[in-house]
Amino acid sequence: MIRSIRHHLLVFFSVIGPGFITAVVDNDAGGIFTYSQAGARYGYLPLWTLMPITLLLIVTQEMCSRMGAVTEKGLSDLIREEFGLRTTFLMLAALVAANLMNVMANFAGVASSLELFGVSRYLSVPVAVAAVWLLIVKGTYASVEKVFLFACALYVCYIVSGVLVKPDWKEAALYSVKPVLLFEPGYLQMLIGMVGTSVAPWMQFYLQAAIVEKGVTAKDYAESRIEVIVGCVVMSAIASFIIVACAGAIWSVKPQDIADATDAAKGLKPFGDWAFTLFCAGLLNASFFAACILPLSTAYTVCEGLGFESGVNRSFKEAPIFYWLFTGLIIVGGGVILIPGFPLVKMILFSQVINGVLLPFVLIFMIQLVNKERVMHDWRNNAAYNLVAWTAVVLMIGLTLALVALTVRGVFA
Repeated sequence: MIRSIRHHLLVFFSVIGPGFITAVVDNDAGGIFTYSQAGARYGYLPLWTLMPITLLLIVTQEMCSRMGAVTEKGLSDLIREEFGLRTTFLMLAALVAANLMNVMANFAGVASSLELFGVSRYLSVPVAVAAVWLLIVKGTYASVEKVFLFACALYVCYIVSGVLVKPDWKEAALYSVKPVLLFEPGYLQMLIGMVGTSVAPWMQFYLQAAIVEKGVTAKDYAESRIEVIVGCVVMSAIASFIIVACAGAIWSVKPQDIADATDAAKGLKPFGDWAFTLFCAGLLNASFFAACILPLSTAYTVCEGLGFESGVNRSFKEAPIFYWLFTGLIIVGGGVILIPGFPLVKMILFSQVINGVLLPFVLIFMIQLVNKERVMHDWRNNAAYNLVAWTAVVLMIGLTLALVALTVRGVFA
């Protein structure tokens, strides 16, 4: 028995990486802003949403990782094979547009977090772009994954910040299990936004591509599934501490809207320099982390879908399209932030619209693929799992389309 437990632990630590990284990086600059806004305006009330959000995330991420392990192919590769090149091309065009805007948002997170300490964005952004490029282009999958796992560990900053604020833990615990639904547009939009930030199209493509490049196969999948679930739970825990920190620091003083995640950091200043500094450090880490992952995910997805060589284990000469696309995304994403007066907020809202239009198609493709016998063989969903999966898909489609409608109304109001 001890030998069996030791074996499973060794396999678990050998496959850890893709699922954990994908889930945790979901708390990027946009996600941190969403959770900060929820806590600052509504206090502890939104905490109950994290339980169903975690379930939705686990369902979608588990299917993607299983497809990667069984087929040893990326999601866009499977979509091209099963649904044709035209469908794949249209989907990729929308995904590139949305991901580019999210890359911009994360470089903006790098800039704003360091501007709180007097570092100009004209210095921080070019340095961040260069660091991202060197990490991915000059590294291997193993070395890049180690850096990403270390970045995951730094999310503990939000946990410490939440503790330092000394929130009302009893109230936080109560509203973590007590659903509260206020029928007002701001609260509903906030709830939809929290769900919308949890399952993004890029996550499914990156997770499956990373599973394939890491070499996780069907025989390793039991441990890989545990890793995916652990990652989703950790993501939810981090989100809860962000909400709790802002509820204790801002909402308890005066419920209010915040302009961006740095406003949340400023709200923690009265609770000590450590609370403020750690929140800023968490924002910087999350923004830089996502600025690496999003363009990398995009390069994987496009190259797989169009049949080009891809992967950080390949050299620039072996996968030129992969690396040039990655390079172009980070240069444009970082460069736009340096343009005075660029409408960053509207751009982020527009990216949510594109994500909302794309996500239902991606989820439907995933469900169809995971149930094809010639693709998945004995690893298809059973009837019970399909019921849960389709319920999750229907909920995600409904909530995401509602978010799109509210966002469009806000942009053109």
